[in-house]
Amino acid sequence: MNILASLLLVGIFSLAECAYGYYGGWINAHATFYGGGDASGTMGGACGYGNLYSQGYGTNTAALSTALFRNGLSCGACFQLVCANDPQWCIRGSITVTATNFCPPGGWCDPPNHHFDLSQPVFLRIAQYRAGIVPVLYRRVPCRRRGGIRFSINGHSYFNLVLITNVGGAGDVNSVYIKGSRTTWQPMSRNWGQNWQSNSYLNGQSLSFKVTTSDGRTLVSYNVASPNWSFGQTFTGGQFR
Repeated sequence: MNILASLLLVGIFSLAECAYGYYGGWINAHATFYGGGDASGTMGGACGYGNLYSQGYGTNTAALSTALFRNGLSCGACFQLVCANDPQWCIRGSITVTATNFCPPGGWCDPPNHHFDLSQPVFLRIAQYRAGIVPVLYRRVPCRRRGGIRFSINGHSYFNLVLITNVGGAGDVNSVYIKGSRTTWQPMSRNWGQNWQSNSYLNGQSLSFKVTTSDGRTLVSYNVASPNWSFGQTFTGGQFR
């Protein structure tokens, strides 16, 4: 495979995207696949997204090795990959995937390896099935999402567990604040993956969220949930552009 030809397929990117640190230099890694031909084995995962189809991520997903996963802080980040330096197995072109799971240490996912365990359907867009594992080049790219950021509220009184999904821009959430209509802004703690926790009593209040991603950008979504919200509901806020 001609690496230069693959990289030329990437195209021309806007100055705004470059300003936020996307489309940096290409980094060497390896890629494998898991989850079966329908990617059903990729559902759930260490980021807490659950059904990746209903959440809008589909099959363009990856489990990241320890070096890339950052204890869950990379959940939601987007990466562009091309298969490289293996003309026997590589397929020309590039893919963009979202980090939705963790590839535990063992073999190729051992630290300090940079490794992507891709869903089988997306792996087959850059390499042949029989390859099993291929060398790749990757870089961070902005996530492009439809609709706003989604806030799924679970838990119970004094334990508000909010799953944050469908985040555009950098994609990976580094901090979250919550505000009830009768409270000030309060920081949330990351429970696991992209589940964020508040121990305040917020029942009967409209809820606002302040989300900061890894590139330092902050988005405030005011009064996302009305005062009659209940646990188990999902609400949509603004979106990074």
